[in-house]
Amino acid sequence: MKTENTDFIIGRHPAIMALKSDQEINKVFIQSGLKADAIAQIIKLAKQKHLVISNVPKNKLDMMTDHQNHQGVALAVAAYQYATIDDLFDNAAKHDEDPFFLILDELEDPHNLGSIIRTADAAGVHGIIIPRRRAVGLTSVVAKTSTGAIEHVPVARVTNLVQTAKELQSRGVWLFGTDMQGKDYRTWDAHGAVALVIGNEGKGISALLKKTCDEMLTIPMIGHVQSLNASVAASLLIYQGFNSRHPLE
Repeated sequence: MKTENTDFIIGRHPAIMALKSDQEINKVFIQSGLKADAIAQIIKLAKQKHLVISNVPKNKLDMMTDHQNHQGVALAVAAYQYATIDDLFDNAAKHDEDPFFLILDELEDPHNLGSIIRTADAAGVHGIIIPRRRAVGLTSVVAKTSTGAIEHVPVARVTNLVQTAKELQSRGVWLFGTDMQGKDYRTWDAHGAVALVIGNEGKGISALLKKTCDEMLTIPMIGHVQSLNASVAASLLIYQGFNSRHPLE
């Protein structure tokens, strides 16, 4: 995967043109309080594409765009090229291993995504699948948080996660989701071709994708806080997969 030259598209007219095109866009940043017609059009186009829209103060936009004339709008675009599903399978074959994939369902925090990519690289995950809409993509923040792992873990961006999940199943991959009512993750045997599904930070896995999973896993908790940060939960599950695939002799 190679870096592109630009992380942001700035300015009202360039933003409108990009939103009307097939340009890969990760997130839309709008300066708080602006009411111009062009801003309203940008918001409308972004909503039609189901993109994440963040209202931010002017000083944050100034910093993000290196104090260029952003006119109150910036579109975060892919900092890295995306892989295909076939690329992920090829990566597993290159290592002469059964596929071990991650499916991330509408993750929104770039720091979570970057951390997950870092863990995935450490544990030998062969690829990550993210949705095109309602989720963070491969931004410069993700790249920085991954501390270089983004160069080694292919990430595929797909239009429909449920259809992709079914395609994986048709190719022999067993899907494991995360849920409060699943089996204890410490019993998970990740031998064979597997994909681990991690849900959104707040909503978890979407209902249709959950129904598609072959089995659900849960992380037992005995403390007062009955939830974990998405990247922390993913790390525990990824390393259980690693442990079962590479047991101590």
